Amino acid sequence: MATFTTSDGLEIYYTDTGKGRPVLCLAGLTRNSDDFTFLAPHLGDNRLICMDYRGRGKSGYDPDFTNYNILREGQDALELLDHLGLDQVTLIGTSRGGLIAMALAYGHPARLRAVVLNDIGPDVDAKGLERIMDYVGKEPNLPDLDSAALALAHVHGPDFPGVSIERWRQQAGFMFQEKPGGGLGLRYDAKLRDALTGQAGTGEAADLWLLFDALKDIPLAVIKGANSDLLSAATLARMQEHHPGLIAAVVPDRGHVPFLDEDPALAAIHSLLEQTA
Repeated sequence: MATFTTSDGLEIYYTDTGKGRPVLCLAGLTRNSDDFTFLAPHLGDNRLICMDYRGRGKSGYDPDFTNYNILREGQDALELLDHLGLDQVTLIGTSRGGLIAMALAYGHPARLRAVVLNDIGPDVDAKGLERIMDYVGKEPNLPDLDSAALALAHVHGPDFPGVSIERWRQQAGFMFQEKPGGGLGLRYDAKLRDALTGQAGTGEAADLWLLFDALKDIPLAVIKGANSDLLSAATLARMQEHHPGLIAAVVPDRGHVPFLDEDPALAAIHSLLEQTA
């Protein structure tokens, strides 16, 4: 198991496979490196690096939950690149990972060769945020992963029509783990909810458009689920106005977030990689 130790002493898990151009994959808020399982076979000519944020997946849980924030997680990503001896990477950021990409573009643009934002932008729809806060930090009241797959299909099916129960079973395994005594546990620190609640109560939110505009000189692709409740069509259109060279892809029959193995998503990613070869 590959790990490194951060400057504040936490052990962070990562995977590092393949050869070629280094591509760093950063997952969603409660997710982990398993979320790029469906994308990985399509990036075989690249060196694919996936990091579990602190408090997620196989990384260490932080005794101070306030460190579950975008700036600290971005610093962890930079320290991983330093650990691997990489000056620059292409970054694929899903949701939270995309927000981290924007923050890195603002503070450390030279480290980013190109960026893919998966279903995230500088305006985050309130409806999507409410949905996220409804489940973050709460263990599912389900007996096993098969039941979780059925639940995911029921809840997300309207926004993801045609997705097989086998795919939902895989996704359930990425998100939850079966506990020895029965039932399902989270694959992340439940105190992530406390971190989010605390950050929401600190006052005015950061200007994410300021961070997004830091991407203006960095080749960029944005992938949007057609049924997303987090990234609106209006926000994507405004992003294109701010970044005229942006490669945009809308994935039909997908909500938040696309799996990234859909044809429009792959076309956008490969187009960006070819453009910046």
